[in-house]
Formats: sequence, C-alpha cells, structure tokens
Amino acid sequence: MPASVSVIIPALDEAERIAATIDAAFAAGAAEVIVADGGSRDATIRIAREHGAQVISGQSMRSRQLNAGAQLASHRTLLFLHADTLLPAGAAEAVTRAIDDGAIFGGFRIAFIEQTLGLRWTAFAINFRTRFSRAPWGDQAHFIRRADFLRLGRYREIPLMEDYDLAVRMKRHGKIAILPLPVHTSGRRFLEKGLVRTTCINWLVVLAFRLGVSPNRLARWYRG
Repeated sequence: MPASVSVIIPALDEAERIAATIDAAFAAGAAEVIVADGGSRDATIRIAREHGAQVISGQSMRSRQLNAGAQLASHRTLLFLHADTLLPAGAAEAVTRAIDDGAIFGGFRIAFIEQTLGLRWTAFAINFRTRFSRAPWGDQAHFIRRADFLRLGRYREIPLMEDYDLAVRMKRHGKIAILPLPVHTSGRRFLEKGLVRTTCINWLVVLAFRLGVSPNRLARWYRG
C-alpha cells in the first residue's frame, strides 16, 4: 500500500527524463505524483500524464512551481523531487518513518547517475557536507509534513536558492533527517561546465546569498 506521500516535481522541457522520474517515484511508494510544469515546449506534459502524474502549469519560477504543487497535494507528507532525480525503492516508507520519529524536515544522500570518478568524489563531498550542515539541497529531495510546510512559510518565491533557504530555515524549527538511502540524480551540469568550476560557482553563490546579495542578482549571474 502506498505511503501517504505526495511527490512534487517541478519541470521545464524534461521530456527525456520525466517518465523515469515519475515511474521511480511510484515504485518508491508515492501515493501521488504532481508535475508542476513551468511552460514546457516539448512533450513533458503529455508524457507526465501518460505515466500517471497530475500536471499543473502556469508558473515559470521553480519556487512557485513547488509551492503550487504543495497546495494541490492531498497527502500528509510532501517530497520535492527534481525532474532528473530518481527515488530509491522504499523511499516513501523511509520518509514516513523519519517524520513519525520526529523529524520536521529532511533529505537523502546523493549519488550520480553517471558513474565517473569525478562525480563519485563530488557525491562523497556533498554527503560529507550534508552530514555536518544538516541542510540538504534541492537535488537531495526535500521532504516535510504538508501542515508544517504551509505553517512555516513554504519556499520563498525567489529565482534562486529557494532550496537552501528552506533547509536553513527548517533547522530552526526541529530535527533534520538525512536518510541513508541515496537518490540518483543527473550530473549533467557538472559534466557540461566542469566539476571544479561548477563546485566553485555553487559555493560562491551560497556565500553571496549568506552575505545578503539579492537572489535576483545571483540568478542573473548564475544563469548568465
């Protein structure tokens, strides 16, 4: 029987990946999958529906897509999943158990779909960081009780860093769970832009955000 978990996937032109992501979510025990589309021009919406997901569209900013999906969700626990990330078997049950054990928020360990030596080291570094920071990033599949998500402020509707911002805020409210099960995500950005360059950019953006640089300015720099 599926756990009471709603999986929310923000998507934009992810026709090549969305089917596998949805199928893995259902196989992991999700009771429902909601794809919040940001205006795809490819077959993302059609494929998502064919694979059993509910689809909503109209929001072009990822944070707004995530919040819209959460508003539509009908189950107790929310799990936010990137469109290129695969949940492991038993993920929904593990999330439910963590919430029942008192966690207010959490995420998973990470592994990359592409098995290169550089990406294995990158995954090790991310998992090491998360072990001590207790602040999983968005590609680690955030989860939270829906009532707490709505009560404590949702994702800030900013164009970048909404995942990091939520993780840091949730640390103030209770126990954070980092599940030992790994989600498998695409390392395409690391491979396209280079491991060292991408890692440095990520940390520079985090530092600038912590120092108060506007998310709008950061988004222009990060995506430019």
